[in-house]
Amino acid sequence: MADEVDANHHGELHGSALGRKVWRINCGDVVNRERCLTVLVERNRVVLVGPPGETAVLTSGQLGQLRTALREAAEQAER
Repeated sequence: MADEVDANHHGELHGSALGRKVWRINCGDVVNRERCLTVLVERNRVVLVGPPGETAVLTSGQLGQLRTALREAAEQAER
């Protein structure tokens, strides 16, 4: 099933997949190709998925988006 994804006012992408909230943060790799990081909550645990076999390179703005996503995911996992 495809993820439903929308942009919010902070610029990060989020949506839901199978009833779970999913955050997607754009990033690059070491040769400046577009990639993304995905954050989700699975069984009260936060899961961070990086680009397969790649290194994620984030700008300061993207790092702020990741920080927000991780904080929100942690709050959701604690419920």
